[in-house]
Amino acid sequence: MSDATELAAWSTPAVNLPEHANNAIHTNAGARAAGFPSALVAGVTVYAYITHVPAATWGLDWLRGGGAHVRFRSPVFNHDLVDYVPIDAGLRSGTVEAQVGGVTRASCSVTRAGRSPDRCSGVGEQLLPIELIADESWTTYATRAGDDLPIYTEYQILHPVTWMRIANQFFHEQIVTGPWIHVRSHLKHHGVARIGAALEANAVVVDRFDSRAGQRAILDVRISADGQPVATYEHEAIVQLARSVEN
Repeated sequence: MSDATELAAWSTPAVNLPEHANNAIHTNAGARAAGFPSALVAGVTVYAYITHVPAATWGLDWLRGGGAHVRFRSPVFNHDLVDYVPIDAGLRSGTVEAQVGGVTRASCSVTRAGRSPDRCSGVGEQLLPIELIADESWTTYATRAGDDLPIYTEYQILHPVTWMRIANQFFHEQIVTGPWIHVRSHLKHHGVARIGAALEANAVVVDRFDSRAGQRAILDVRISADGQPVATYEHEAIVQLARSVEN
């Protein structure tokens, strides 16, 4: 993309995909049991939409070496119409806000050239590695959610939401036992991956602590594709909701 191109706004309805029903917070019944009015859209899906803005502007530059720091401030609910609005956007950085009715629900600082997250030291409680082949279930996620940016089919590469989905997999397979909420990710891209690539991810728990919303954990996640690094993630979630949130 040209250096003269700045981030541009984009809008789309937010939807929950069927695979998220294994976290009850993404179902109407589970969300209501936790004190919310209806199903929360997965943070990973909101992030998939957010990536549309830098990827549409900076293209392969951002996908190969860019960075992002996303915070989920308040829930996006199923079928909300969400506007992804650039704030303080320059030629190489900016912030994308996910807004519903003008109210910010998530914000993501994006940079055309990223840096590794500060807390990704590689030291902590080691989790079991994740290995998989990026088959169709991984390649169609973003298009099923509603991000139809053509760069991924044009270059036959994986959407960057893939890396956040894998980071989430560590939480729901090895840490949580009930409803949980993804709250923040700080990430650096190291490269792109072809569709069908062999993916390997390693993670350590760098911190566990209590908050008013519940018990939290922070992961250091490193992901490679066909033996080459593609992403580093500092990934935080509420892994056990506080009773005041659940009731």
